[in-house]
Amino acid sequence: MYSPPTTRTDEQRTLAAQSAAAHALGITFTGPRQWGYQGRTLGQQAGHPAHGTCWLRLISAPAEKANGKLWDGTAEAAAAFPTVHKPALHALHDLDHDGFAFRAELLEFITSPTCSPEPVLRTERNLAPAWWTRLRSDLDTIAATRTTRVAVRQQWIARALPQHAGVPAPDITHWATAHGDLHFANITEDPIILDWEGFGTAPLGYDAAMLYAYSLLAPATAATIRRELPILNTPVGTTALLVVAADLLQSCSRGDHPELANPLHSLVTSLA
Repeated sequence: MYSPPTTRTDEQRTLAAQSAAAHALGITFTGPRQWGYQGRTLGQQAGHPAHGTCWLRLISAPAEKANGKLWDGTAEAAAAFPTVHKPALHALHDLDHDGFAFRAELLEFITSPTCSPEPVLRTERNLAPAWWTRLRSDLDTIAATRTTRVAVRQQWIARALPQHAGVPAPDITHWATAHGDLHFANITEDPIILDWEGFGTAPLGYDAAMLYAYSLLAPATAATIRRELPILNTPVGTTALLVVAADLLQSCSRGDHPELANPLHSLVTSLA
C-alpha cells in the first residue's frame, strides 16, 4: 500500500520532480523518503532557511487529471480550518514533467509521531482524556465549516451499500464537512490531524465512523472511540458506520486491508 511507484520509470520521474521542487523552494533534504499510497505521494523532511525544519509533500497525477478535490485539498484546508490543529502550509510549487503534473507542498514539520504506522490500528492505544477533548473540538469545527467540496456522494452510497455491505442504502438527511480519511496513521500523539487532500461533505459522523472502523482489530481502543465520540451511538452514527463499512469493504475487495473484511461484515450485521 505504502510503497514506491510500480515501475522504475515512474519512480525516477517522481524523484526528478522532487529534486526540481526542492531547488525552486530553496530546501535541503534532511530525512529519509516516505512513499504514500501506491507511490502517488512522496514525503521527506527538509530544511528551509526561513521556516526551519519542514516537510515536503509531493503529489503526482497525469497532467490532464491534475486538478480538483485531491489536488487542491491541502491548500483549501489551510484556508478553511485556521483553528484546527494541522500542519501549517508554507508554500506550494507546481511543475510538469514527462506528461505528469506534480504539486509540492512545503509544510510545517510535525515532530509528534503518528498514533499508528498504517491506517489499520493493530496495537491498542491508551490516549489521555485531553487528547480526546482536543480531537472532539477539532472534529466539531470541521463539521461546522461550510464547503462546496464533496467527500462522499449519495449516488455512491446508493450503489455501494447494497453491493459491498449487503444492506439497503439510506437517504442521507444529515450531512457535514469531514476530513474524509480519519485514521490513526493520520493523527499524531499531540493530536494533530494530517493529510487533508480528501476533505468535503459526508454523512454526519463519517470521521468518527472511519476512525472506529479502522480500529476494529484493537477492540479496547474501538470501545474507547465509541465512548469518546458519542455520535457513533446515535441513529446518524449508525448510518455513518454503515457507509464507512461499505467504503472499506470496497477497498478490501480491491486487495487493501483484507484482514478487516470479517470484522467489517460483523459490524454491518450488528448494526443492521
